[in-house]
Amino acid sequence: MKYNLLTLALLAGLTGCSMVPKYEQPAAPFAASWEQQANQTAQVPQWQQFFRDQQLQMLINTALEHNRDLRVAALNTEAFRAQYRIQRSELFPSIDASGTGAHQRVPRKVSATGEAQTTHQYSAAVGLNAWEVDFFGRIRSLKDQALQNYFASAQAQRSAELSLVASVAMAWFTLQADQASLQLADATLQTYEDSQRLIELSHDAGIASALELQQARTATDGARVVQAQASRNLAQSRNALQLVLGTSLPEQAGTPGELDSASLAELPVLLPSELLQRRPDIMHAEHQLKAANANIGAARAAFFPSISLTATAGSLSGELSDLFGSGTGTWLFQPQIHLPIFNAGRLKANLEYSEIQKDIHVAQYEKAIQTAFQEVADGLVARKTYADQLAAQEQLLASSQAYLELADRRYREGIDNQLTLLDAQRLNFNAKQQKINTQLAHLISEVNLFKALGGGFDNQAAPQQTN
Repeated sequence: MKYNLLTLALLAGLTGCSMVPKYEQPAAPFAASWEQQANQTAQVPQWQQFFRDQQLQMLINTALEHNRDLRVAALNTEAFRAQYRIQRSELFPSIDASGTGAHQRVPRKVSATGEAQTTHQYSAAVGLNAWEVDFFGRIRSLKDQALQNYFASAQAQRSAELSLVASVAMAWFTLQADQASLQLADATLQTYEDSQRLIELSHDAGIASALELQQARTATDGARVVQAQASRNLAQSRNALQLVLGTSLPEQAGTPGELDSASLAELPVLLPSELLQRRPDIMHAEHQLKAANANIGAARAAFFPSISLTATAGSLSGELSDLFGSGTGTWLFQPQIHLPIFNAGRLKANLEYSEIQKDIHVAQYEKAIQTAFQEVADGLVARKTYADQLAAQEQLLASSQAYLELADRRYREGIDNQLTLLDAQRLNFNAKQQKINTQLAHLISEVNLFKALGGGFDNQAAPQQTN
C-alpha cells in the first residue's frame, strides 16, 4: 500500500496543475512606416559578408576572442544556465544514502536495570527527505522562470556580440578618418610653410609687406594647431580601438586604408515582424516578460497547500557487525502538509508584486520595439540623405578646388592679394575635412542600420529545454 501511495504522489508531482497565466505576446505599439519598402525575401547578411574589408574582419575576430565585456556576457549566460538546472532539479526527489553510529552511556540512577550501561546503535538508510510534491505547479513555475531568464541571458550575450562587432567597425572607421585628417593637416601645414618661406624671401627683398608676412605666419601657426589636434585624435582613436579589441592592435592589421563605402555590403529592408524575430534586445525583453509571467504562477501557487514527503528504508542494529543481518530492516514514510492560514497579507502582496513586475516588463518590451523601429527608420532616412550629402560634398570640393587654383594664379600674377589666396586655401581645407567627416558619418550610419536590423549572427536562441 505504501508503494502505491508513493507512486501516486510521484505522478501527481509530475503532472500537477499550473497557476501560470496564459502568455499572450503584446501587440507592437505602432506600425512601421517602411513596411511598403520591405523586401519579402530579404536576408540580413552575417557580419563576415557585410564587412568586406579583410583588415576589419580580422579585427572583429580578435575582439570576439579577447573583449572582456563579451567574456562577462558569456559567463553570465553560463551562470543563468546553471541556475536553471538547479531550479529544475527541485522537480525530482533527491535520493541520499546515510550511515550513523551512536554511543551513549546511561547512568545508574536513570537506567531501567538499575545499573549503568552503555548503548550502541548503528543505522544505514537510503531515502528522500522533505521532497515537495508539486501539486499546484509552484516549482514548475519557478523552473520556467529560470528557463526564461536563461534564454534572456543568451539573447543578452548575442546583443553584446552584435554591439561589439558594430563598435569595432566604428572604431576602425574612426581611425581611418583620423588618419586621413592627419594626412590632410600635414599636407596643409607643408603648403603654408612653403608659402611662408616665399613671403619671407619677398619681404626681405622689399616686395611683400609686413602685413602679408604676418598673414602667412598666422596661417602657418593655425595649421600647426590643426595638425596637433589631428595627431591627438589619431592616437586616441587607436587607443579606443585597442580597448574594444581587448588586446593590442595586431601587427597584421597594418596601416588603416582610406574610407570607402564599398567596404560595406548593401543592406535590405526587413518587415516589422522579421525585425522582432531578429533583434536580440527585443527577444531579451520578451523572455524577461515570460519569466515574469511564470513567476505569477509561483506566487499564485503559494496560496495553496504544499505537500512534502520523507521516506527512508534501511537497517538498524545495536551491533555494527549485525547491521545488515536478519531482522534489522527498518523503514519510514512521513508525508507532511503545510497550509497557509495567516501571514499578514504577505502572499497577497507577493502576488501583487509579481503582477506589477509583469506590467513593468510589458512596458519595457514595448519600449524595445519602439526603439528598434526608430533606429531602423533613422537608418533608412540617413541612407538617402547621406547619399545626397556626399554628392553635394563632392561638388563643394570641386568648386573649392577651382576657387583655390584661380586664387593662386591671380595671386602669382599680382591681380589679387594674399588674403584672397588664404581664404581659398581655408575653404579648400574645410571642404576636404567635411568630406572626411561626411564619409565617416555615412559609414557609421550604415553600421548602425546593420545593428538595428539585428544582423551579424545566426538567429539562434538558447536550447529549448522544457522538461
